[in-house]
Amino acid sequence: MVAAVEADHARNVKLLEALVLVNSGTMNLAGVEQVGRMLTPEFEQLGFTVRWIPMAKVGRAGHLIATHKGNGKGKRLLLIGHLDTVFEPDSPFQGWKRKGDIVEGPGVGDMKGGDVVIVAALRAMHAAGTLKNADITVVLTGDEEKPGEPLAEARADLIAAAKVSDVALDFEGLSQSGGQDIGSIARRSSTSWTITATAKSGHSSGVCKPSAGCGAIYELARIVDAFRLELPEPNLTYNVGLIVGGTSAELNAGDTGGGATGKPNVIAAQAIARGDIRTLSPEQEERVRAKMKAIVGRHLDKAQAELVFSDDGYPPMAPTEGNRALLARLNEVNTTLGLPQMPAGDPANRGAGDISFVAFIDGLVGMGMAGEGSHAPGETADLRSLDRQAKRAALLMTRLSKEPRPKR
Repeated sequence: MVAAVEADHARNVKLLEALVLVNSGTMNLAGVEQVGRMLTPEFEQLGFTVRWIPMAKVGRAGHLIATHKGNGKGKRLLLIGHLDTVFEPDSPFQGWKRKGDIVEGPGVGDMKGGDVVIVAALRAMHAAGTLKNADITVVLTGDEEKPGEPLAEARADLIAAAKVSDVALDFEGLSQSGGQDIGSIARRSSTSWTITATAKSGHSSGVCKPSAGCGAIYELARIVDAFRLELPEPNLTYNVGLIVGGTSAELNAGDTGGGATGKPNVIAAQAIARGDIRTLSPEQEERVRAKMKAIVGRHLDKAQAELVFSDDGYPPMAPTEGNRALLARLNEVNTTLGLPQMPAGDPANRGAGDISFVAFIDGLVGMGMAGEGSHAPGETADLRSLDRQAKRAALLMTRLSKEPRPKR
């Protein structure tokens, strides 16, 4: 398997370049489908059955699902990736550049590099004869960067695949710290919220007096500052990303901005804030939501506020014992390959991702390529990590596929 990965290096880089040169911003539905068509033969020639699942019902392109039937005796593996990037066709960041081992392009690390690692690892297993008996499902979603709604429908096929799998491996970018490769056994949630504050309006000469109250903007400021003071705890972040307020206030349809009217001498009647929270477990999520609701419920005189959480947030992936055991198996592979051990990383350093929807089975994150600048112009990937990660994945998947399936 090691020899096969090394022999295919140029072929894998060529595939990565071809994928990056196709714009597949989430809302470029044709581009996402094209990337899916480009990857389809890579799986089919390895004996996978490939299906394209259209997602027009949630306003997105679709998902690619490739299934390999083994002997049914070993652990069933679910490999997770995505076809889309954050860079839409109108982004000035397009194309492919290479300088030595560093390649630059939209989605090169997040996560077309990871998609290529999947293909490279499966090719190596095929060359070594270890793919034949392995039961593997690959799910490459077409809307990871901007999921379709409702999420229950957008992720139904991924969840269904996980229910007949035993282990999930997520091929988003490899985490590193100080040049050291890091194992990722957890991801935090991502839940958005909206606070709408209302208050009695009037002439500013009466502001904060008993007859008038302080207005909606002060009410909203009280709330978000109380979040800052009272919410902090390990593995939690709470962000306020947007505020509008005045005599009237409203958000736009996409919640990416808004507008307000008002005058310096008029007490604000409406104020709206949008933000998110990120937690490490369902229990933490529930606890933090309760604290936020209590803060919102206090109210300044003659003011009211309502807190609403989005129903379409990303769940957390907690650092379970099963995930720790899986990282230990990866470190056994590292020993075989003569690579350093990979410590478990801080989950606060990883964003939300698709594997969190299937956290009811054991999982590892970050099986893709190393790189820098994800989601920003100038995004790069390190080609030296391509072979390293493909070797790790091929050996790990081979060993897991030979382990007996857990009893449920």
